[in-house]
This record gives sequence, C-alpha cells and structure tokens, in this order.
Amino acid sequence: MSTVEAAFRNLHQDLLDRCKTGDQKAQFQIYKLYYKAMYNTSLRIVNDNMEAEDIMQESFLSAFEKIDTYSGTVSFGAWLKKIVINRSLDFLGKRKAVFEDIESHFGIRDDSSDESARYEEIDVKIEEVKEAIERLPDGYRVILSLYLLEGYDHDEIAEILKISSSTSRSQLSRAKQKLIGELKKIEKYKE
Repeated sequence: MSTVEAAFRNLHQDLLDRCKTGDQKAQFQIYKLYYKAMYNTSLRIVNDNMEAEDIMQESFLSAFEKIDTYSGTVSFGAWLKKIVINRSLDFLGKRKAVFEDIESHFGIRDDSSDESARYEEIDVKIEEVKEAIERLPDGYRVILSLYLLEGYDHDEIAEILKISSSTSRSQLSRAKQKLIGELKKIEKYKE
C-alpha cells in the first residue's frame, strides 16, 4: 500500500472513529460526504429514483450499524459502495434480473473486437447515452454500470453477481451492442 492510498484511506478517520462511538454528528458528516456518489451508484443499477434513494438510505443505516466490522483494508467509500451495490442487486433480484451463461448458447460470438464496430462513431450527447442506458434490460444495465462506471473487472463482477467471468464478458459485449442499438434509435428519431 502506498502512502497516497494510506493518506486517502484515512482522510476521514477521525469521523469514522466518532461514528464507531455512535456520534450522530459524525455520521451526518460522513453521510454528506458520500450520499451523492452512493445514490448515483444505486441509481445506475436499479434505474429508479425512489428505489435508489431508499437503497442509499438503508445502506447508510446498515453501514453505521456494522461500522465496527469495517477493517480499513479498503477505503471507507469502497466498503460503503459494496453495501450499496449489494442492496441494489438484492432489489433487482426481486425483479428477477437475468444473467445468461454463455456456455448455454451456441452460435453466439463476441463481436466487440470487430474493428469496424470499434471505430464506428456515434455523435450523441451525454443525456442521450443516459436515456439509452435507462432503456436497457436490468442485466445489461447492471453489467455496464459495474464495468464501465464503477470500474470493476470481470472477476469482481462475477463474484458480486455470482456468475462466471465468461458470462460477465458476454453480457458486457451484448450490453454494448444493445446500447449502440438504442443510441442509433435515438439518432434516427432525431432525424
């Protein structure tokens, strides 16, 4: 661990220590520091403002109840994000997000390395990308969010979603293809 990581990780250590004693003012300060990022993380997964808000609130309550289990081996933000992601996935599980195992399909190939697709340019605004992502089925939206926005690798996603790494890769490939399709629909609609 570098000194930069250690300094960053312990940036709010005094607040975290106070949270461990049940200090509500410290808990509120931690909440103010992290609530927006945690809300956005949940929203990208569940695609529902009210549910994301509820999940974020429940995640903070859970984190403060379990703060004694926070070991400090990862940053507090990463620990909290894991709680938010797990609660968001639990919510989706109730809606039955489906992750297909690539081994159960024949004739499906990953075209993500195709040069023409890689260099195809789509002129879209950020709002259009957000709109297109919101239209995706839960499984695709979750994979895109975890991989592209949250920065998890396929092994981490496999562990979080309890799927294989190859399933994570295939779902990401399909999600990208579906996203491109949604973006093209938006472009066509604008014409």
